[in-house]
Amino acid sequence: MQIDLGKYQIRSYELKDKFALTKYANNKNVSQHLRDSFPFPYTEKDATKWLNLTCVQNPELNFAIATKEELIGGIGLMLQPDVYRYSAEVGYWLAEPFWGKGIATKALIAFTRYALNKFDLRRIFAGVFEGNAASIKVLENADFIFEGRLRKAVFKGGIFKDQLMYSILQEEINNYSKSNLKND
Repeated sequence: MQIDLGKYQIRSYELKDKFALTKYANNKNVSQHLRDSFPFPYTEKDATKWLNLTCVQNPELNFAIATKEELIGGIGLMLQPDVYRYSAEVGYWLAEPFWGKGIATKALIAFTRYALNKFDLRRIFAGVFEGNAASIKVLENADFIFEGRLRKAVFKGGIFKDQLMYSILQEEINNYSKSNLKND
């Protein structure tokens, strides 16, 4: 799979992503806002394990955010079971040198459209740890709606944090600002 974002793209993971994945994921500033399943330090062994999993997943749910030269982040879905089967959780991360350039917002908008259609979903949601102002801005710029606060729901870095919940519905994707979708 590949989605063009101008100078950037969302694409399938490739085994050759190992070096860039290790280089950019091994950053405490990145991992502090993600689940513990995204380890720190992030080693070549972690990258190999992740790539061996994602390169063969079916259906394909996790993707690289990349330049033409290398991986610079990731975005993916967790499809929900049972009565939640028309919902999915989205997660994403971006390498620190690429923060503040609107890349994560563009990737989230494009990926949300793709995921809602590809998996016949009605709702995509994201949980953000309190204090992650950049990710909150990404979600709000991508027209996700704040749904609520799960008080002290996350234990990360030795402290309890609130989790802020955001979502977007299938019928709301047409409201996306055209300026958010322009290529670089």
